[in-house]
Amino acid sequence: MDALDRLERHWRWWLLVFWLVTAGLLIFNRWAQIRGFSLGDTDDNLRMAQVRALLGGQGWYDLRQYRLNPPAGADIHWSRIVDLPIAGIKLALAPILGGAAAERWAVTVAPLLPMGVGMAAVAVTARRLVAPQAFALAIALLLCAHSVRGMWSPLRIDHHGWQLAALAVAVMGLSDRRRARGGAVLGLATAFSLAIGLEMLLYLALFGAAAGLLWVRDGAEARRLATYGVTLAGGCALGFLAFASYANRAPVCDALSPVWLSAMVLAGALCVGLAFLTPARWPLRLALAALAAVIVAGAFALAWPHCLGRLEGVSPELERMWLGNVREARPLYTHGWQTGLGIAALPIAGLVGYVVMLWRSRREPDTLAIWAAVGAPALLAALLLLWQSRAGPAAQLLALPGATGLAWALIPRLRSSRLVLVRVVGTVAAFLVISGVAAQEATRFIPKPPPSKVREAGNKANASCPTLAALKPVAAQPKGYVLTFVDLGPRLIAVTPHSAVAGPYHRNGNDILDVMKTFRGSREFARSVIAKRGIDYVLICPGMAESTIYAAYAKKGFYMQLVRGEIPIWLDSIDLPENSPYRMWKVDKGRIGVPEAPRPAPQGRRPPARPGS
Repeated sequence: MDALDRLERHWRWWLLVFWLVTAGLLIFNRWAQIRGFSLGDTDDNLRMAQVRALLGGQGWYDLRQYRLNPPAGADIHWSRIVDLPIAGIKLALAPILGGAAAERWAVTVAPLLPMGVGMAAVAVTARRLVAPQAFALAIALLLCAHSVRGMWSPLRIDHHGWQLAALAVAVMGLSDRRRARGGAVLGLATAFSLAIGLEMLLYLALFGAAAGLLWVRDGAEARRLATYGVTLAGGCALGFLAFASYANRAPVCDALSPVWLSAMVLAGALCVGLAFLTPARWPLRLALAALAAVIVAGAFALAWPHCLGRLEGVSPELERMWLGNVREARPLYTHGWQTGLGIAALPIAGLVGYVVMLWRSRREPDTLAIWAAVGAPALLAALLLLWQSRAGPAAQLLALPGATGLAWALIPRLRSSRLVLVRVVGTVAAFLVISGVAAQEATRFIPKPPPSKVREAGNKANASCPTLAALKPVAAQPKGYVLTFVDLGPRLIAVTPHSAVAGPYHRNGNDILDVMKTFRGSREFARSVIAKRGIDYVLICPGMAESTIYAAYAKKGFYMQLVRGEIPIWLDSIDLPENSPYRMWKVDKGRIGVPEAPRPAPQGRRPPARPGS
């Protein structure tokens, strides 16, 4: 028995070993960040705040975050699903390790759970579509997909990791030759993902359409279509009943609300009906499938016309002042070709692989149909990179079956060469090119223009401002309500006792606009907002990414006045350490309503920080 046969025979155990070793390496690599509780993303910080609120007694269906925009709170469109593993790990470990250590281990281990699910799904898909021994190659390619891997790294506790895992499971279900089981897995994975959020809606809808087209091609696919319909409708109904917040019970467009619940139940019922009918002739099946699609689309448009545009439903003003400046909401090509190449290399290789596998299976209609069904969402995800770079993780994940097929077709040819150089160097080179590692590494050796002083200052601020060390003096101030950057709000409430005006969450557009307009506007406008909201502190971190917006669009605005040291009489400076990246003021409630002239710039020991541009 050769090595590949032994690997295939015990593939489940090897899969467990791969997951454990990968988890250990990720923990080791991020140990310094884990010790520093460096939740790097705004969503990770808010997720931790949500978990604490749940464990502190906040209602299961109450997803408002009351430390943003107090006392009313901020409406968060998430569900409790992703809170559960984090809360469970913390509750299990707290009696043994104490609260702080238990929290650190919770945010370390929780992201590794969807990684295990995703690994297993990718491995099974590769075994079904490529070869039984190809699962190890698929796992190796997955670990090279840095956008996906980053979503499953310790501290990355946001919901995207679980949604990517559900997407991998959906692919696994569609590739299953046992039709009833495959349809059930696809329907449950879709319902699970939608109960978490709608970020994967387009890909999941395309998977559903693929299940319908497989039935059009072959009436024997009725079992897959029927179980898909039952589990889709039932899973979404259960997800809504168990996890929909009070706010999501209204007809909102950006979560599993009555809007999407009705659409999924209708779609599921029609799938069951189509499967029950299953005419003998495919043109009639095609006509019925098209009619079902028209019914779903028409019912949605008639019942929920307000959801036909962007699901976030943001105002043009909010789009212009905030959402249009969010980096991940921009097309991939706007991020520079080095970044774009690093993200797009694997999806491109995957699409090439899908073409190769379609060609190789051209005489096997059943296999050809499955490859086409799995490849269509991969093509969609790759194209969506031209719209928003946030499609990168999904594009890399969906590219894996095609990339695995390409590598499995190419590498044996290289290994069979009589030349040692071709066997060794060619095999390694092929893997590095297909996995995208070659593109990632190549960008490191290409000279880049030196960063400007402003960019260097911004990078330093972005790295230092969210740290526990930097925020410790801020946390030491008496508990209060803080006006600070939108992107700092979640971090502030996660590691200090303070509350903030807003975080980057679209349902709270008025709060975001208040922050944006305050820092861009006049001192008088800032005073009116601060007085209206009862703000206790003003906190800025000069040079941080968000501050560049204020510096670029409002050179005479309130933020720039603070940076230049033009401090109004109703703000009293708080003495922070010499090396602090922050500047902080306490609002003098007795003077906030008194008209005044600006104070002269202070002659203190620390000069104003240079703003971004």
